[in-house]
Amino acid sequence: MAHEDIGRTVELIRRVAHNRTVLMVEHNLSVVADLSHRITVMQRGEILADGSYAEVSKNPAVIEAYMGTVHA
Repeated sequence: MAHEDIGRTVELIRRVAHNRTVLMVEHNLSVVADLSHRITVMQRGEILADGSYAEVSKNPAVIEAYMGTVHA
């Protein structure tokens, strides 16, 4: 999806999701943070973390899986 389409798509999802549960797979973290109430992060079919964006984004397993680790 082009950058200029993100805002329109987020608003469309928000309208359609009113009073509904929506399952969405997304890798754009700004979209995830904007739309989600609950996030489940998976790696190779296994759940690494589940919770709010604030909880999941600070989870050490998620950080290591998606950002890597710094080796001294």
